[in-house]
Amino acid sequence: MEIEVNAIGGYEEVGRNMTAIRVNEDIVIIDMGLRLDRIAIHEDAEIEKMHSIDLIKMGAIPNDAMLSKAKRSVKAIVCTHGHLDHIGAVPKLAHRYEAPIISTPFTAELIAQQIRVEKKFGVENPLYTLEAGQVYQITPDIAVEFVRATHSIPDPIFAVLHTPAGALVYANDFKLDRTPVIGKPPDFKRLKSLGKDGVLALIVESTRVKEAGKTPSEQIAKDLVRDVLLGTEEDDNGVLVTTFSSHIARVKTIFEAAREMDRRPLVLGRSMERYLGTAEKMGYVELPNDIGVYGNRRSVEKVLRRVAQEGKEKYLPIMTGHQGEPEAMLTRVANGLTPYEVAPGDKIVFSAEVIPTPINAANRYTVETKLKMRGARLYTDVHVSGHAAREDHWELIKMLKPDHIFPTHGDLTMTSSYVELAEEAGYSLRDNIHLLRNGQNISVRP
Repeated sequence: MEIEVNAIGGYEEVGRNMTAIRVNEDIVIIDMGLRLDRIAIHEDAEIEKMHSIDLIKMGAIPNDAMLSKAKRSVKAIVCTHGHLDHIGAVPKLAHRYEAPIISTPFTAELIAQQIRVEKKFGVENPLYTLEAGQVYQITPDIAVEFVRATHSIPDPIFAVLHTPAGALVYANDFKLDRTPVIGKPPDFKRLKSLGKDGVLALIVESTRVKEAGKTPSEQIAKDLVRDVLLGTEEDDNGVLVTTFSSHIARVKTIFEAAREMDRRPLVLGRSMERYLGTAEKMGYVELPNDIGVYGNRRSVEKVLRRVAQEGKEKYLPIMTGHQGEPEAMLTRVANGLTPYEVAPGDKIVFSAEVIPTPINAANRYTVETKLKMRGARLYTDVHVSGHAAREDHWELIKMLKPDHIFPTHGDLTMTSSYVELAEEAGYSLRDNIHLLRNGQNISVRP
């Protein structure tokens, strides 16, 4: 039996993740992601109206040309979680393959929303939902198992492909959070069981492998956010918070802090409205009675005028824009384009870190500088990551004991750092740890 790993996207950058695994003549695609910083460069980009060819030329979505002659061999598209760098290209690429899209319920709902607003292509692939702990038989020789993981979005999983030659574990993205704010810890028992049975290959993110130690639990972030927000109550200045729209656990923490501050939480921005609405609909979060959720530009402008009239000290706006995205709410506030005028002493809390790409760093620097020029007090990196650090990766390797390792989801400095870690664990470059670039593939054997 021949097993081949095809690196399509995400093997030389942070984003546009896509891997194809061939088992003899059958192929399973895992993830179809977007590279967000390539979109951010184009301020007027409306992705839903753009053609896949143009997005591929921009480097915004994976170039799946290496599968062009094997489209009929694709038997399933598996999506591990709902971040756009893992599902954002589904509306542009999935229609090329006569294959079901398999994901957890929360992820499936987000994919369905994207498909509904897609203007260029008709995506008619069936959407199948699979809970963590369940198995789906794709072909007689291939089954996919979802193993519970933790990340910075609800319903993330490790995808495990079971084949007659052994199991392949796709761990992209994850952290080993034993005390998550929403959901359960990773299924350590099952991960150890897989390691005992034998894992042929581990395909694994490398985004934070250079960071020493372990990534702290989301409970630590909860304490950080609460401490910072309650520490802003010495006066009547305005307080704004920006965080990842999809980080429902973090938004829940901010709601709880707003209650202690006696401020009404306001959720502002289209992506905030979409993710939070989906999470409430599916029972991942219960919204406070006094919350206001405003997505479209007109309703946001209206509520910000009311905040200005009634007093900033009564409200806690939570908005998009932590990366300095050109059209995000915080960027508009920093540019003076909303009724909310930042005054000296106002507090801006960034409950997010900069995604490690040059354009994000530049945009974030610009927004922070403009806010400082208006006299704002900035609280940056009030955050813990959703990505595993070095010792988390070490723990996963020791649990799974894979025959082969493929680092992905990072630039060369990240993936090569994973090579160093794997060598510390007894692996050898080219022998059983494989450093691929987009467009390359390699066969693996036990």
